[in-house]
Amino acid sequence: MTDQDEIDASRAPLLEHLIELRRRLLYCIVAIGLAFAVSMYFSEAIFGFLAKPLLRAGQGTLVYTQIFEAFFVQVKVSFFAAMMISFPVIANQLWQFVAPGLYRKEKKALLPFLLATPVLFLMGAAMAYYIAIPMALHFLLGFDGMVGGVKREALPAIGNYLSFVMQFLFAFGLAFLLPVLLMLLERAGIVTRKQLIGARRYAIVAATAIAAVLTPPDLMSQVLLAVPLIILYELAIIGIWFTERARSKQVAVEEDEEADATA
Repeated sequence: MTDQDEIDASRAPLLEHLIELRRRLLYCIVAIGLAFAVSMYFSEAIFGFLAKPLLRAGQGTLVYTQIFEAFFVQVKVSFFAAMMISFPVIANQLWQFVAPGLYRKEKKALLPFLLATPVLFLMGAAMAYYIAIPMALHFLLGFDGMVGGVKREALPAIGNYLSFVMQFLFAFGLAFLLPVLLMLLERAGIVTRKQLIGARRYAIVAATAIAAVLTPPDLMSQVLLAVPLIILYELAIIGIWFTERARSKQVAVEEDEEADATA
């Protein structure tokens, strides 16, 4: 069976596609709901894990200035953990919905990117948690002390601290997805490797600007995000070079097979 035969066999009316989409969305909602329930039970432990960089920085107190703030922080923590836990299910349901409309070659091309996405995101989040957040806290909490005879002490609110941590985790996690994004754009024919090489200087400026916006004003935090962005940009160019070679070899093999078949 050819690729076109597979696509023709998988065609369905619009109503069937909508029913299938609803079924996949229900699976995702159930997965998120179950993960949220479990995460809500362990929300204090999860928040304790997120608060460890603050403890290591010497800050042992978190306050909340609104009665409902502590509760909503637990809800946000639980939802954040639920999305992380249920991501494999969501990605699988998305793949199950899209895959029947793809050629065999397209499936082989997209599946590695799908598998690499959670791995790269976790790598970026881990770098933020173990390196960037502690360094940013060390800088920001360094303003404690006596100023003009008045004691200045940081009393971070629990909601503000959670937003601070999640900003770092998402910023670094999404930044590490840059190679996947660029390689998908190249695969779709939107950009080429030569264009990416030519835009290298602009990419460096963009990485610096993104780091300046997403991180605190200390130079070290900005460098910790800008440098990986630049490295990941270069890795994407190298990855595209390898995929181009692989596609060229595949095309050559197919041409040889066609020539043998017609001979």
